[in-house]
Amino acid sequence: MVRNVLTAAVVAALLSGPALAQEAATPAPPPPPPAPTDWRAIAPGDLLVVDTTKGRILVELAPELAPAHVDRIRLLAARGFYDNLAWHRVIDWFMAQTGDPLGTGEGQSWYPDLKGEFTFRRGPDMAFAAVAAPTGALVGFVRSVPVQTQPDDLMAGTGDKKVHGWGLYCPGVAGMARDEGNDTANSQFFLMRQAYPALDKRYTVWGRVVSGLDVVRALKASPNPDGIVTEPDRMTRVRLASDLPEAERPAVRMMNTASAAFRALAEQARQGRGADFSVCDIDVPVQVTPGA
Repeated sequence: MVRNVLTAAVVAALLSGPALAQEAATPAPPPPPPAPTDWRAIAPGDLLVVDTTKGRILVELAPELAPAHVDRIRLLAARGFYDNLAWHRVIDWFMAQTGDPLGTGEGQSWYPDLKGEFTFRRGPDMAFAAVAAPTGALVGFVRSVPVQTQPDDLMAGTGDKKVHGWGLYCPGVAGMARDEGNDTANSQFFLMRQAYPALDKRYTVWGRVVSGLDVVRALKASPNPDGIVTEPDRMTRVRLASDLPEAERPAVRMMNTASAAFRALAEQARQGRGADFSVCDIDVPVQVTPGA
C-alpha cells in the first residue's frame, strides 16, 4: 500500500547643526556576547545530516518523543539505505516525503514495521520549556520540537507520575509516513514545508529540521493532487554527524529553550501575534559551523 501523509537594526540620526557636525560621533557599543548558558550543542549522535541535490538539511533527532522511530532512522542512515533515494512525493505548502527505495510510495526497508509513537509520556525529569498555557494544557518545546502536553499538576495523579504529550506539526517537523494502519511506519519519512495541525497525534514525530528549511521548501514539488514528482530531487547522502569523519562534521548550537534569552524571544512572539499566537511562530535561533 502507498505510505502517504494527509493530502532583530540600529537607526542613526543625522543632524546638520554646525557645532554638532564638528563633534566626533560616538559609536554604539556592541551587544554583549551570549551567555554560555543561552546555547546548547546538539550531540553528533542526535544530528542527522541529509545532503540533497538542492543542498544540506540538518535534523535534530528527538528520542524522547519516539525512541523506536529514532532508532530506525539511525540504523538506516548508518547502513546507507537513504543514499540516492528520491523525494518522491512533495506537495507545496505541505510536506516533502522520501525514504522509499522504489520511488513509488510503495517501498520500504527490509525491517519490520514500527508501532506508532503518536504520543509520549512526559515526566518531571524531561527537559521541557513551556511557552504558553492554554486551558488544560501546556505548549512548548522538547529540544527543538514543538509539543503540547498535559499540565505538570496532573503528574501526581498518574501511576507513572507522567503525563501525555505529542509533537506538533510546525514547519520543519519530521514525521514518519505510514499506511492506513497505525503500526505500519517503516522507512519513509516526511519533512514539513509548512504547518499542518491535522497531522497531530496521527503520525509519529521523530525530530525537526534545525537548518535547511529553505532547502526543504526548494525541493521540486508536484503540481498534481497526489504529490508524486517526476524527475524528483534526491538525497545524495544521509548520515548521523557522529558517523562522518570529524573534519566533515557540521557543529550545531541552538538557543537553550530553558534560558532567559529564549523566554524573552517567546514573549516577544506572543505579544506580536496576540490572540493569533501559535508555537509555530517561534523560530529557535541556531548557529551552524559547516563541516569540510
